[in-house]
Amino acid sequence: MGERVLISLDGVELSYGGKPLFEDLRIHIGEGDKICLIGKNGAGKTTLMKLITGELELDKGERFALPGLSVGYLAQAVAFDKGDTVKAFVLSGLRADDHTEARHHLADIMMEPLDLKGDALMGTLSGGQLRRAALAQALVSQPDVLLLDEPTNHLDLSAIEWLEQYLAQYRGALVCVSHDRAFLKAVSRKVFWIDRGRVRVCPGGYAGFEEWQEAIVEQEARELQNMQKKLAAEVDWTQGGVTGRRKRNIRRLNELFRLRDKLKGEKAAHAQRLRHIELEQMSPQQASKVIVEFKQVFKAFGEGRKKVAILDDFNLRITRGDRIGIIGKNGSGKSTFIRLLTGEMQPDAGFVKRGKTIEIAYFDQNRVELNPNKTLWDTLCPNGGDYVFLGGGDKPTPIHVCGYLKNFLFDPRIARDRVSTLSGGQQNRLMLAKLLSNPGNVLILDEPTNDLDMDTLDMLQEMLADYEGTLIIVSHDRDFLDRTVTEVLAFEGDAKVQAHIGGYSDYLADKLSRNKVVKPLKNSERAAAPPGVVLEIERAVVKPKMTFKLVHELEKLPARIAQLEKDIAASRALLEDADLYIRDPKQFDSVSQKLALSQHDLELAEHRWLELEEMRLASG
Repeated sequence: MGERVLISLDGVELSYGGKPLFEDLRIHIGEGDKICLIGKNGAGKTTLMKLITGELELDKGERFALPGLSVGYLAQAVAFDKGDTVKAFVLSGLRADDHTEARHHLADIMMEPLDLKGDALMGTLSGGQLRRAALAQALVSQPDVLLLDEPTNHLDLSAIEWLEQYLAQYRGALVCVSHDRAFLKAVSRKVFWIDRGRVRVCPGGYAGFEEWQEAIVEQEARELQNMQKKLAAEVDWTQGGVTGRRKRNIRRLNELFRLRDKLKGEKAAHAQRLRHIELEQMSPQQASKVIVEFKQVFKAFGEGRKKVAILDDFNLRITRGDRIGIIGKNGSGKSTFIRLLTGEMQPDAGFVKRGKTIEIAYFDQNRVELNPNKTLWDTLCPNGGDYVFLGGGDKPTPIHVCGYLKNFLFDPRIARDRVSTLSGGQQNRLMLAKLLSNPGNVLILDEPTNDLDMDTLDMLQEMLADYEGTLIIVSHDRDFLDRTVTEVLAFEGDAKVQAHIGGYSDYLADKLSRNKVVKPLKNSERAAAPPGVVLEIERAVVKPKMTFKLVHELEKLPARIAQLEKDIAASRALLEDADLYIRDPKQFDSVSQKLALSQHDLELAEHRWLELEEMRLASG
């Protein structure tokens, strides 16, 4: 917690339709806190945000807010006047006495990385642009407490990275709901985990949250076994939920990494992909192997001098079984590439050759395939009946629609509800359920992670790991890409496309190596070169200087790391006692928090040791 308590909820109870959502809720938001809010869809994350703002009335308990406190809130729904300009909308987040020249200048600064035009009318914006405008509105007032509900939705990677840097320097308190693991690791230092009507606090940020969460889940499983109670729902949750899913994901990730290593061994062949490709006559055998081939493709938009090239002399071959992630700024050509691939759009020059046997299944982030007036049942069984037929083909596998809905974390009791009654995350899950019932042999997912919770993301990753066809994912979720793809196509603007083996992390490492500082040659080096010899400019990073203070810090870190490892071992030993939670719940919470803090500190210490050791070696 920070130095002062800014907002607190004490003994709060809240029910919806007679069903308790929160009971004896106690949380505190302190000055400078950076909190992420985690929980399943429907657990009450948005409701808790509204309790923090004071928007909802409590059934019981107290809400305290420091007098004069300012609160900014990026909600899921965006209310606006269609006739307002974007800048007027952004500035409407300011108090009447806060319309200074500095604030107006700050609004301009906010809009630039979010790709917003201040003179555009709000009524002309897309859904994604509206969300970005609402984000700018929440940020510009620089409130004491900033609440962000899924802020990375509809942001490209460069905008997400800008937001991470901004929030890292933000002096106010932050409470954030997001499914983006990489974003949460970057911005949070504490976790509020909504778990079956209560809020548990992990003090170490999201980087150490999953291990902390697993320790608690395993502790509860041991208690249930010791008490020998027949609580099947609880046992199923603890044995087959977070822990079981994580173990499966570790195995699948290992398989993915092995596949990446294999691809790296074929790097020379991969490098040919974006070069000029001699298109061969496609025989039936090739048609089953080559999915699509781009040959010297050119595509531009606009007229005359305003014409902008999106793809220029673009060459690419996608073969059966490829798992490709597509990244890039909004407007860099990602959507154009997908529309050319599917045949929805034709190139201005060159050509796109698609295999004769490909069957494309496409997830559209705008969910145009969902009819809001249809029920979930009718959506999954468009031809009537009670069964969803999986796999298509001559021998599809039937599964009852209610059982299929359960696989996608839906309560079967809402099967006859209309699609319009679902939240954005639930609609995305339904869209995925409809698509994955018959994914064809080419599966294209356009921003599939928007509005999904962690459990749904884990489920989706498992399904994609089992998918044997060709997978193409357009996403801004770096962690999701690292877990699902083996290659990345980066649309970097100005019709430039870079190909990389691996996930997003591999792409980023390669990009950083390409952007090293250029070291110009000295005149003496140029003069010494023989006539006619072209000198290459060396690329080198300026050597960092190891000060006495940094050397001293490096010397102290091994002892610090060793002590933290001892503390972690001691905490884990205490938590192995299955009766600890029953005998002394306060000690259990204290030890759990100490374990999370030690794990977080150990990770920071190890990263710092690596950083300083590399600096020492580089300074030579």
